[in-house]
Amino acid sequence: MKPRLVPGLRAFHDHSRETGSTMTLFEPETPATAAKTPVVEPAQRFRLTVAYRGGNFRGFALQDGPRTVAGVLTEALETITQHRIELVCSGRTDAGVHGWGQVVSFDAIANLDLRRVQNSLNSMLGPEVVVRDGDAVGAAFSARFSAQWRSYRYTIVNRPEPDPFRAETAWWIERPLDMRSLRAGADVFLGEHDFASFCRKGPQGSTTVRRVLESRWVDESDGILRYEIQGTAFCWQMVRSIVGTLVEVGHGKRKPGEVLATLRALDRQAAGQVAPPHGLCLWEVGY
Repeated sequence: MKPRLVPGLRAFHDHSRETGSTMTLFEPETPATAAKTPVVEPAQRFRLTVAYRGGNFRGFALQDGPRTVAGVLTEALETITQHRIELVCSGRTDAGVHGWGQVVSFDAIANLDLRRVQNSLNSMLGPEVVVRDGDAVGAAFSARFSAQWRSYRYTIVNRPEPDPFRAETAWWIERPLDMRSLRAGADVFLGEHDFASFCRKGPQGSTTVRRVLESRWVDESDGILRYEIQGTAFCWQMVRSIVGTLVEVGHGKRKPGEVLATLRALDRQAAGQVAPPHGLCLWEVGY
């Protein structure tokens, strides 16, 4: 689904499409690209809080080809501002993962009317992608590097019948889960640990040591269970691996006391299955 264009800006969008001017977060720009879509000076840095339903995206980060949240958001911002936008995000969510409190930062013309930009973005991209709020920030602010913590929520529908209204945002598990066991297993993750057992390998030399500030289960009643985790940072598939392992604890396949041994094993094979992505949501980022 292509974003709807704001009235009066279609000509600029068509021109950009014809000239083929594209930009990614991970490829160095060429002089030709910079010449076609220059950043207007003087510039001001802005911050947006973005919510999105991740089911139709190949993750958040900009990619060459696949449809991503950053891709449609960047395209829409460039259509509105009529200059190149380099988007920085607080965390790159995987394909199918949702966002409620994703934060992005970017530089744009200093006199940008952010309220009008927000309205235009929501008109073009909503309800799939929605800008919840935004403001001007200092030049030193970075959505990624200024973040002090990030929190995720994972939702499970735990009852015999699936919920058609939560099918895209929650993992349906028919077998009953024992809440007491889930909570005992979740406590193990508090503090600073090497989460190698719960992370896919990253680039060579990267660390899997992370500090978790909160790890808990909430029973919302009517079979809706929510896992909440807050940490200074997370590695690839860490939250989904934790949830998958804790579900095995809730089913009695593992004892809560075995979770610590799994953590200390530093072996991805020691942990349980990776929970499906559609139950996970980047909930909030603290600065």
